[in-house]
Amino acid sequence: MLGLERYEGAPVAQLRGATRRALENLVSTAVEEQVDLVLLAGDLYDGDWRDYNTGLFFSQQMSRLRDARIPVVRLRGNHDAASEITRHLKLPDNVVDLPAQQPKTQLFENLGVAVHGQSFAERAVTQNLAEAYPAPHPGFFNIGLLHTALSGREGHHPYAPCTVEELAAKGYEYWALGHVHQREIVHQEPYIVFPGNIQGRHIREVGPKGCMLVTVDGHRVQLAHRELDVLRWRLCRLEALGAKDPDAVLDMAMGALQQILQEEPERPLAVRLIVQGACRAHAELQRTPERWLQELRARATDLSSGRLWLEKIRFDTQSELSLEQLRARDDIYGNLMRAIQSLKPEDAALKSLEQEWQAVRNKLPPEVLQDAEFAGLLSEERLQRWREQLAWFLLPRLLTGKEGL
Repeated sequence: MLGLERYEGAPVAQLRGATRRALENLVSTAVEEQVDLVLLAGDLYDGDWRDYNTGLFFSQQMSRLRDARIPVVRLRGNHDAASEITRHLKLPDNVVDLPAQQPKTQLFENLGVAVHGQSFAERAVTQNLAEAYPAPHPGFFNIGLLHTALSGREGHHPYAPCTVEELAAKGYEYWALGHVHQREIVHQEPYIVFPGNIQGRHIREVGPKGCMLVTVDGHRVQLAHRELDVLRWRLCRLEALGAKDPDAVLDMAMGALQQILQEEPERPLAVRLIVQGACRAHAELQRTPERWLQELRARATDLSSGRLWLEKIRFDTQSELSLEQLRARDDIYGNLMRAIQSLKPEDAALKSLEQEWQAVRNKLPPEVLQDAEFAGLLSEERLQRWREQLAWFLLPRLLTGKEGL
């Protein structure tokens, strides 16, 4: 949530408080559902505390569970590994903090449940932790609590690697996994489950976020997702094919945003809007993009009474003329298009740019590099995309509507 002040109209306080409100929702859901046990599979914190308020807030929420006589088992992941968190507070006695030195089994005799797990000692754990998890406890419902990317998940570091087959062969009845932010039921019989995170934090974490409610009746296991997020991220791709002018694009965008508001009637929304497609409106959108960006923001605010925030707007439209037609023109514009198309990765200027980019890349945090916008930045595929974007960026500023763009 850093740098939010740069975003015009961003609901900064709402965004910054979202993860705490989601944790409050988690605790309220546990109390209302009268659950027997809460499991937290790592990355409770996103790094070291700036002050003790972070720990105090978590302790207060765990006290609410203690008052409802609900025990908690938690382990540490890569973001809140033992080496990452320097400040500590004693937690309420209903919280079991699994150690990092070796796996531990926590028995709940009254529930007939055994929870096996191990925390991360360091941020980057590359060994297979599950391999050392103990054998199932006879006569108990055995749960493996593990922070892992399994054999790999897109956008996540391959920490504590292991295979689905290995976990299934362990003999536990359920595996509760952390690290991956996307909800996924990886395997059944036994269930191996990523519940995902409880609050989306940016545009790569779209859609409903929450926890997994697990009901056990003998050997029968039932799962139900419970939504906990207080602010939801959505990606809206608007096809503006045939739009005759920017006002038509705005009308189409309001229709798309109205649909999202109807689909999400309860929560504030952070929406990224990407306008794409070939249309006559393209030239004007590209000539004065700032005007139309602000028009869209104003209309979205009015439409939603402030409930919807356009986190980012991107105009990826094209002229109704094809690039091939433009390159074939026997004039200065055709020459420009042909010059842009001739750019190659081996050109000296681009080689120099790649060296500069690598120097920058080495200083960027992993979370930034996971963004698709940075993947393969100077690849031939990306260069082709840039060539096209450069063409569509320049032409509206050089040609007038009378010249047929």
